[in-house]
Amino acid sequence: MGATETALASFVANYPTDEVPPEIMHLATRCIMNYCGVALYGSLDPSLDILLGLFTSEGASPHATIIGKSERTSFLNAALANGYSGHLEDYDDTHTSVIHPTSPIFPAALAISEQQTVSGKDVVAAYAIGAEVACRVGSLISAHFLEGAEAWHITNTCGVLGAASAAGRLFGLTEPQLVHALAVAGTQAMGVREVFGSMCKPFHAGKAAQNGLLAATLVRRGFTGTDNIFTGSRGFMGVMAKDYDLEQLTEGLGSHWELPAVGLKPYACGAGNHALIDAMLALRKREGVTPEAVQHVHGSLRRFAPNLIRHRHPLSALDTKFSYFHAMSVALVHGTALPAQFTEELATDLVLHALRDKIDLVEDESQSRGSATVTMTLTDGRTYTARIEHATGTPGNPLSDAFIEEKFRALASAVLPGDRVERLTQMLWGIQKLDDASALAKLLAAA
Repeated sequence: MGATETALASFVANYPTDEVPPEIMHLATRCIMNYCGVALYGSLDPSLDILLGLFTSEGASPHATIIGKSERTSFLNAALANGYSGHLEDYDDTHTSVIHPTSPIFPAALAISEQQTVSGKDVVAAYAIGAEVACRVGSLISAHFLEGAEAWHITNTCGVLGAASAAGRLFGLTEPQLVHALAVAGTQAMGVREVFGSMCKPFHAGKAAQNGLLAATLVRRGFTGTDNIFTGSRGFMGVMAKDYDLEQLTEGLGSHWELPAVGLKPYACGAGNHALIDAMLALRKREGVTPEAVQHVHGSLRRFAPNLIRHRHPLSALDTKFSYFHAMSVALVHGTALPAQFTEELATDLVLHALRDKIDLVEDESQSRGSATVTMTLTDGRTYTARIEHATGTPGNPLSDAFIEEKFRALASAVLPGDRVERLTQMLWGIQKLDDASALAKLLAAA
């Protein structure tokens, strides 16, 4: 077996839950609370019913919870559905590698909590360790992408590895079994970025959760893969990256953690929009600024995200989340960028359409990664500039626990009654005290 595979498998299998640092467990808890709120809200979307209708027609065994729904389905289907709803609003978390870690990883752990008795503390630790594997791999490949590899959706390609790790740990797989689970997961990596702005993007997160859980489940039953999914020249790293140092993948395991590099979103859209939204919200407060008074808006970023620059005028509700121009416009007109600002109705709104036409954007390599500068010129000649170094919610400008709780309550309240939201809020903050984590799944179902 390859040294990298063995080291990762040993970390996943053997790192003691009680030795995961308290601050990492707290960050994991924040991510899980955030995910649960977003998944609950996402369960309202009619597109989820397409999946549920398929599950019903296939006669799936009703063993596991679908968040926000009264129906139950198989464990694998639940992971797919819950990963999908967690990423549908694009309101979930983001690692600096641009992986959205919780939607592809936590649903696998949640499904296992309904198969066997596991403590809340073990679930949180399994999530944190799964996220560690996914984000370490993502950080290495994103710094050394082969030509064309950046077109793959890293939330899936790496998220599936994290899901398999979390599931394998909770199943109690041995080190050799985990090596094979990573291989079975790695060969299921999928998802291209061209589909962003459609139902396929959250489908990637759901498939990562389902495929990671499938990998661990199959290996538990005796299925095998390769023992060199990372070290082999035609393995995961070989087809995704070049000129990389594989030792970086396992350097500092257990002492350096990736969760501090995960940000939680205050805005319900692609993370690349957020610094521009912050800038527009700042400019909105300046004297004389109204949508009608704007003559021109000039924004600059270090580098464009191809999926965010392609549509000045988005074509659908999901597409609005992947347009710099729309995100900036709703921030100015509405003063916020919550799910209500990313709808099919607003995609064709005439005020927003006119404002989107007044915006131009350029790349500026002198700017730091993640920053944005926006200059607004009014019809009376006044000019204002706002520069955002660290967007709200990023690791450099993190959300408070109080903000995350408020976000959770607002999203959950759209689906569940107030008393259930209160119980869930308390349970999520106290998840590490649960003797049986399936209690969380029960509360996340529809009332």
